Amino acid sequence: MIHDGRSRKLPFDPAEAVAHLKANDAKLGALIERAGAFTLRLDPSPSPFESLVESILYQQLHGKAAATIHRRVREYFGGDPAPQALLDTPNEPLRAAGVSGNKIKALRDLAARTLDGTVPTHAAIRKMTDAEIIERLTAVRGIGPWTVEMLLIFRMGRPDVLPVTDYGVRKGFALTFQRIPKTRPLDAKDLPQPEVLLKRGKRWAPFRSVASWYLWRACDLAKTTAPSGRTSLQ
Repeated sequence: MIHDGRSRKLPFDPAEAVAHLKANDAKLGALIERAGAFTLRLDPSPSPFESLVESILYQQLHGKAAATIHRRVREYFGGDPAPQALLDTPNEPLRAAGVSGNKIKALRDLAARTLDGTVPTHAAIRKMTDAEIIERLTAVRGIGPWTVEMLLIFRMGRPDVLPVTDYGVRKGFALTFQRIPKTRPLDAKDLPQPEVLLKRGKRWAPFRSVASWYLWRACDLAKTTAPSGRTSLQ
């Protein structure tokens, strides 16, 4: 993740969010007590184009490998590429940096859709609803709802996003809300379906992003507290 070390203030009150979640869901409240303070810090917010360039490069890769490719791309362009510069660049330098053919196509589509206005500017996106942002950005090749949801939570600080297909959120929900014997490992069949998360998540609105953050923390807690012989699902 390329950033300048700064973080931006959240556009909502974390204390209000945590109090709301505790008051409306006792089991989630117990998780909050175990996990501690809500410490999400927003990544510096470049344009949606720059954020999605990074997202595309990181898809389906381990963090270190993706970071290396991202660094090489930025080195080639002397920083984050501009949309027109990306369109004007032949495939060879991008392939040399480690970018796959499918990702090159996705990056070019992103650049074209940024230039034609489909991908909004930083100023414009701040005035859009979550649903509008998801609809616009998922028009880009290789960008699905989950990618946009991560942008909404970690780049924009939108308070009410519940990524029901996210593996960590589903795993954290299973660990927190489902009765799973401690004598066996967590299994894939234990993971809740999206409709189960959506139903429970009604209690958490309008702070479902904060609830999601705590479900991710439940996974972290499981790694450190799992008894001998029990391994949490990876």
